[in-house]
Amino acid sequence: MKRNGSREKEKETKKQRLLEQLGDRWLPYLTSHNTDFHELWRTKYSKFMLKEASEVSEELHQEVQQAFVNLLEHGCFFQDLVRIKGKDVLTPVSRILIGNPGYTYKYLNTRLFAVPWLTEGHEIQYINEEISAACEALNKLNSYFRDEAIVALQKYNNSQAKKLESLPVSDAEQDFPGFMKEEHISEDNRSSCSHGNQCANLESRTSYNVTLINYMDPQQMLYLKQEPYFGMGKMAVSWHHDENLVERSTVAVYNYSCKDPLVPRMKEEDLKGRDPAIWHIGLKIAWDIKTPGLSVPLYPGDCYFMLDDLNMTHQHCVLSGLQSRFSSTHRVAECSTGTLDYIFSQCQVALQNSEHKSDSGTITLKSLEGTVVKQVEKIHNEGSALGWRYRGLRKRQSTAMPVQKREEKTMQHGH
Repeated sequence: MKRNGSREKEKETKKQRLLEQLGDRWLPYLTSHNTDFHELWRTKYSKFMLKEASEVSEELHQEVQQAFVNLLEHGCFFQDLVRIKGKDVLTPVSRILIGNPGYTYKYLNTRLFAVPWLTEGHEIQYINEEISAACEALNKLNSYFRDEAIVALQKYNNSQAKKLESLPVSDAEQDFPGFMKEEHISEDNRSSCSHGNQCANLESRTSYNVTLINYMDPQQMLYLKQEPYFGMGKMAVSWHHDENLVERSTVAVYNYSCKDPLVPRMKEEDLKGRDPAIWHIGLKIAWDIKTPGLSVPLYPGDCYFMLDDLNMTHQHCVLSGLQSRFSSTHRVAECSTGTLDYIFSQCQVALQNSEHKSDSGTITLKSLEGTVVKQVEKIHNEGSALGWRYRGLRKRQSTAMPVQKREEKTMQHGH
């Protein structure tokens, strides 16, 4: 907790310093109607890849969008109670985590447990066919994203390797820091994923194990924060790096802003910035006031990928439109100590220091050595931290029904 607290304090200090530098002015940003938009994207945000809705099969669109509707109709979306600047606040966006059985995802000191999608070796029963179909559709989307992300990384690496070939070594090292490694410039990587290590590396960075699904209707929100640096308008999600991910793993997102014929569209010639009726993703280089930001419009069915280390070097935010919106954000969550199997195994280790007295029926500790007791205490704290959200921290704004009741009602699963 101290480490998290110091990180939050450091981020807040950087933010205040940046705001002081800005004073009353806005930083510049470009959106799709600006002349230099695509050039800025290509040179400063090349690891952000957009796949338009027309490039995705209609069958997959229908299945995924119906899955969103089913989950909403069955009351599966909940606002999260998160800790920001030492205060507990409800998120404006409602969420549900779906993924591998027993997997979790942690952000802003809140750990979510995944409602499982169908996985080989696990018997999963859902409350009804619609929720079962929704989880199946999102697992199908997950597989599609995994394949697309591998191709996208290969294409990106190949394009960077070609750029390196045309530069002197000294310039290449300066313009492409960290890209002179063998993994990027080998012949195998330029042509295909035939090299064993290369293939394993790409697989580990695209093997999505959870998707965090978001829903928000901006018409129901009394207040949304204004974007503070560029004047981009109302934000559904503030500037951030995604947390709890495998290093340099790709994040893949499916966007579905519900079509509403009553939403007014501004004429392009009247726009001074982004169209506030349309949802956008905002991108900026972390703590950089020299490079203009980027605001990319998102239309129903559009998908985007944040490749390689983009999530580490850049920050992103979600800028609200006027329509209600779903998004499915697929991640390679770092779960070495964040699964139910892990915590159960740790509990078994702790229980090895106890014994049951058959004559008295009492349970006693075998050893009171300092190192043994400290290990048991560590496991106890770890288990408590893993389970706090499961005990009902995450609630609807209008009800105090604990989450475990909802999840037990929604699904039951076993090995």
